[in-house]
Amino acid sequence: MKLRDFPDEERPRERLLNTGAESLSNHELLAILLRTGTKKESVLQLSSRLLQTFDGLRLLKEASAEELSSISGIGRAKAVQILAALELGRRIHSLACKDRYVIRFPEDAANFLMGDMRFLSQEHFVCLYLNTKNQVIHKRTVFIGSLNSSIVHPREVFKEALKRSAASFICVHNHPSGDPAPSREDIEVTQRLHESGQLLGIELLDHIIIGDQKFVSLKEKGYL
Repeated sequence: MKLRDFPDEERPRERLLNTGAESLSNHELLAILLRTGTKKESVLQLSSRLLQTFDGLRLLKEASAEELSSISGIGRAKAVQILAALELGRRIHSLACKDRYVIRFPEDAANFLMGDMRFLSQEHFVCLYLNTKNQVIHKRTVFIGSLNSSIVHPREVFKEALKRSAASFICVHNHPSGDPAPSREDIEVTQRLHESGQLLGIELLDHIIIGDQKFVSLKEKGYL
């Protein structure tokens, strides 16, 4: 079968868009890179044969352009695409952990975002996701607008935490007025996220409110 003969929901590109890249097998991801098969086999068959030739990803990551292009159905263009993807993966993997920002105190979280958030004209609710060493592994703006507990839903916060395999997280949002004093809504959101985190085993370490060159830690205020 050619790829066009597969139902839409079984095609690698559509599956990636619908269910995420992590749900695809190695040969499906490789098929997306290759894009097309040959007259005799579909791109899925070609990608499976390529992986078999190199004993899976273990040897494929060390393949040269000549080795790849010597395989029937893999020309120079496809070999270059594979090598480029492998190199990107290598560079991402080699990103040094020491280059990641570490948060040990509320000041660290505030300083990390103060320059970006102190002059914003709207409230931005940002989550910093951390690994077990308290290093920032991802930053995501979850919501923009006036803060209340019904709008900042735990589902959106923890969906990203689970996706990034975060051990903990810190919430940060700004007060455009420049006064970082917490409102009743700020406290309600904090407590709701704290309770949800306890259930999921992903700890809310703090909620930082940023004003104009000053901040408030809700943990230091006793709300966590």
